Amino acid sequence: MIKLIAIDLDGTLLNSQKEIPLENKKAIKEATEAGIKIVLCTGRPLSGTKPYFEQLDFQEDEFLILNNGCSLHSSSDWQVLHAHSLSFEEVETLYEKSANNPDVYLTLTTPNHYYVVEPKVPELVQEDGDLVFTQVETITLDELKQSQELVLQAMYMGEAEAMDSFEGLFRSELSEHYSLVRSQDYILEALPKGITKASALQELAADLGFGPQEIMAIGDAPNDSEMIAFAGLGVAMGNASESIKVLANRVTKTCDQAGVAYAICHFALKQ
Repeated sequence: MIKLIAIDLDGTLLNSQKEIPLENKKAIKEATEAGIKIVLCTGRPLSGTKPYFEQLDFQEDEFLILNNGCSLHSSSDWQVLHAHSLSFEEVETLYEKSANNPDVYLTLTTPNHYYVVEPKVPELVQEDGDLVFTQVETITLDELKQSQELVLQAMYMGEAEAMDSFEGLFRSELSEHYSLVRSQDYILEALPKGITKASALQELAADLGFGPQEIMAIGDAPNDSEMIAFAGLGVAMGNASESIKVLANRVTKTCDQAGVAYAICHFALKQ
C-alpha cells in the first residue's frame, strides 16, 4: 500500500508552461484525503518551489525535498528537518575548475540567496534565477568565507556546447568528491558526496516509519533516477528519456497530459 508519494516538479508536476494542471491538483487532493503523504522533490530552492506548493492547498503537514536532496522541509512552519552542505574548501575546489573556463559560471545556492561567483551576473544565470523567482547576486570567495553561509548546492552553468566540453574534462575527477547531475543541458550540479533526491527521500521515510515498498516516486529527468530506483513503485513520465523509463516500474502520461494525476489515480489510489 502506498503511503508516501514523491513528485518531481519540472517536467512532472508542472506542464511545459510551468503550470500545475488542474487534474494534478485534484488527484493530489484525493491522495491526501486517502491519508497518503506528499513530498515535492526538486532541484529548485525554496523560493522557486513554495509558490507552487501553496497552489496545492494542503490541509495537513506535507514535505519538500529541495536542492536535489540537500535540504528537507516540513510545510507546517517550513522547518528544515535535514540539511547537507558543501564546505568552503569544496566550493574553492569547484571554483578552480571554472575560473579558467570563461564560458562556464559557478553558482551557489544558500538558504536565502542565489549567488554567482562572477563580477557581473551573466544573462544565462539570471534567466535561471527568473525560473525560481530570484534575483541572482554576485559574490567573491572571500565574501562567502566571511559570511559563513551554508552552501547547499553548487551549479556550473553555460551554453550547452560549453557545458558538454566542461563536463567531458572534469566529470571523472569531480565525481570522486561530489554527487554530480546534469539536470539541464546548461547546468551541471555538484552536491555533497552521496546526496541525491533518493538520500533525502530515505531520510524522510525513516522519519515517518515508511519502507521503500510504501513509496511511489514520479519523475522525468536524470536527477530523478535514484529516487525512482529507491521507491517500491518508481514511475517515469511519458516525456522522460528512455534511460529513465527503463529504471521505472511503470510509465505514465506526459506532463502536458497530467501524467501525475494518471499515476496517482491508477497506481496509488487503485491498490
